[in-house]
Amino acid sequence: MNLRRFTLVFLILVLVAAGAAYVFRAPLSLAVAQRVAASRMATDAQQALPDGLHVGLCGAGSPMPDDRRLGACTVVVAGKRLFVFDTGNGSTRNIGKMGFVHGHIEALFLTHFHSDHIDGLGELLMQRWVSTGNVAPVPLYGPPGVEQVVAGFMQAYAQDQHYRVAHHGERTVPASGFGAVARPFTVSADSPVVLLKDADLEISAFVADHKPVHPAAGYRITYKGRSVVLSGDTKKSSVVQRAAAGVDLLVHEALSTRMVGLLEQAATGAGRPNVRKLMADIVDYHTTPEQAAEIAKDAKVRFLLLNHIAPPLPMPGLEAAFLGDAPTRYSGPIQVGADGDFISLPAGSTAIHVSRRF
Repeated sequence: MNLRRFTLVFLILVLVAAGAAYVFRAPLSLAVAQRVAASRMATDAQQALPDGLHVGLCGAGSPMPDDRRLGACTVVVAGKRLFVFDTGNGSTRNIGKMGFVHGHIEALFLTHFHSDHIDGLGELLMQRWVSTGNVAPVPLYGPPGVEQVVAGFMQAYAQDQHYRVAHHGERTVPASGFGAVARPFTVSADSPVVLLKDADLEISAFVADHKPVHPAAGYRITYKGRSVVLSGDTKKSSVVQRAAAGVDLLVHEALSTRMVGLLEQAATGAGRPNVRKLMADIVDYHTTPEQAAEIAKDAKVRFLLLNHIAPPLPMPGLEAAFLGDAPTRYSGPIQVGADGDFISLPAGSTAIHVSRRF
């Protein structure tokens, strides 16, 4: 009898609590939202990170839609300095989700001008300007032609710039801080070019083999003895291998020809000749996971992170299929990248820490 009475009282209390939660759901939700907003506004991952070189995927995908992988984007933190490489769609939102403040971006770098590497640029330039009231535009490095890209986005956003200043005022959003300044550079197969260099940091560019897309570039970043190479879009290349010699981390693009072939077959069956031709064409200027593994092995890379993943991998188990024979060609750690992946290389150490930012 006591057990029945206890059960009844317990059920009544649960119902009362549930009813109260329903009645007060709006104020409770607002209270939670207030805490979340305060937490997010106070977050600056850049300042919280330990000294070292940190690399995050703010876009690990290709032009094909993939819920886990948006347009090409890599964030690099060297000490307390924040840099972004490529600005595909969704990059601005993912940089924010990773906890970084857009206004603290010191410089942008583009590998080439395919749409999936630049179509988030306007949004990122806008947020970099307004979020901290920057008074100077951001330097934007890229191969020749970057001037045209910058000029185009500046023109497209010119009216929005006017609206922002008119609404918020010059003190909040100084007109002088809008947009970017193009910093073109030229590289050849035999001559990488140093773009930024000081006592602790060096960022250099090398040529990428993405023909008929030319010019195209990859990047090598070193900071206090730690190093990373970003391949950019490229077929298997001895230039990438030389640039990646002995690095801690190689972030290399990857495309599975077998899985793209399945899409080609499906397009043929569906009577979509344009898509079939596109799928047939893209395999000749990208690198397979197996080829990326061979580069990592020959360059004696310590960690291989694959990005620009094509095609999408929407189901569990497809990552293993995507890798194919790659694990047999490189004995080090390999990771199929997804948005939010984060690799930390602490200064004064040989450690490699793998985590996720969201």
